[in-house]
Formats: sequence, C-alpha cells, structure tokens
Amino acid sequence: MCDECGCAAGSGHVEVHDAHGRIAHSHPGAEAVDVLTGILRQNDHEAAHNRAHFDQYGVLCVNLMSSPGSGKTSLLEATIEALGDRYRIGVIEGDLETENDAIRIREKGVPAIQITTGQTCHLDARMVHDALHGLALGDLDILFIENVGNLVCPAGFDLGQHANVTLLSVTEGDDKPAKYPVIFRIADAVLLTKADLLPVLGDFSPTKAEEHVRALANAADVMTVSARQTESLTPWLDWLERLVATRRAVALERPAAAGSHHRHHEHATP
Repeated sequence: MCDECGCAAGSGHVEVHDAHGRIAHSHPGAEAVDVLTGILRQNDHEAAHNRAHFDQYGVLCVNLMSSPGSGKTSLLEATIEALGDRYRIGVIEGDLETENDAIRIREKGVPAIQITTGQTCHLDARMVHDALHGLALGDLDILFIENVGNLVCPAGFDLGQHANVTLLSVTEGDDKPAKYPVIFRIADAVLLTKADLLPVLGDFSPTKAEEHVRALANAADVMTVSARQTESLTPWLDWLERLVATRRAVALERPAAAGSHHRHHEHATP
C-alpha cells in the first residue's frame, strides 16, 4: 500500500469477524477523510485534462485493471495481433519496477511508455499525463493503460479513460467480484481470462463469476476469453470496435485541435 493514494489512512469502514460474528469495528476519522478527499479532487482535475486530450484527437482510452498475473499483457499482445492492421494502438504500462511488459509490447511494433511507480500501488492521472508526452496522440486510435496489478487502489483513481476493463483470471477464484467489489462495480467490461485452463481447473464457474458481478448492480459485458484461443477474443474485439466508432463520432462533432495546450502532445519524445 502507499501513502499517495490514501489507503494507508484507512479510508473505509473496517470490521473484524470470527465464526460467531463481528468482534471489532472501526471507521475513518475526519482527518483521514479530508486527506483522501483532497488527493482525489486533485487527481480528478488532472484526469479531466487527460480526457480532453483524448477527446480532441478522437482516441479511445481503455484502463485495464486486475491482480498481478491475470494476463493483461498477454491480452494486449493478442489484441494488437488481431487489430493492429486496422487501428493504430499505443500502450502505457504501469508496474512497480522493470520495463518487461513495455518491451513485450514494443516487440509487437506498438509504441509503449513504461511508468515505474516504485512503491505506489496504482497509476494516477498525473503519471499518465507525464507519459502522454512520449506519445503522439494524433497518430493513435486506441490507447491502452495497463494499470499496476492490484485489485484495490487502481479502482479509486480516474486516469481520464473512457472505459474501465477489469480482468479476472480463472485461476483466481470466481468469488473475486464479491471479495473486491469496487474494482468490479466500476468495470464497463469484465474479462474472464486464461479460459483455456478451465477444463483442467474444475473449480471456477464463469456463471458464478458473472452472478457476483450482477450482484453489484453492474450490467457490464462479462466475456470469457483466452489469449491463446483467438476465436474466444471475438466478443472482446467487437466490444472495442464499437467504442472506437463512438469516439470517432464524438471527435467529428468537436472543433479541430488548436492551440499549444493541445499541440504539446502531438509529437513523441525522441
């Protein structure tokens, strides 16, 4: 956990249970609430700035969130292979350390900016804004942000994206939406990944996972996919293409990019 996101301040109600029921309960003090509110207010301002850039250039921005090892990078590689001849794709990678994932994406011929966060457990809008200076938004149709692997803190930070996609690997357990409700509640799509392993696992039910999502009052598309089985990706690819079409329609209704405020993202950093 990190100080930057306020999670260390105890921003939520905490209960301790034993087999007979609740044995302890605490809630945040006013100071903790004030700290978190200030952090999020500043972040939301920066996120709106990012979204204005994406909208100006008609770029669809998708925020990918999940626990570590759920297959975000593999999904991106498969998506690039499937759509790379039709859409110009860019990626922002978030990890505590290394450029491993960005290197994998670059090997697919796609521009990728790596953000290494140190001890910070999520990306925020300022980090994304800084990364945008390394991308030419005018040369992109889709920008994917692969958030830091974490099922908690990334859910609290708007990055300026148009859509949130939460991944749940079939190796993790179909009750994760019930255990980590916030990140699944805000999802515009939920991808049940590594579905090629379902025949050998036997203890993950896609139906139960979707039921847990619906119990959060979320009507998001829930898709069962495998980066290794390209035919399973069709619903995901169709979903993306619909969003791209929507962003392009919005861009046509907006005035052309003008002013230095927007031009400073037109050229990638050498």
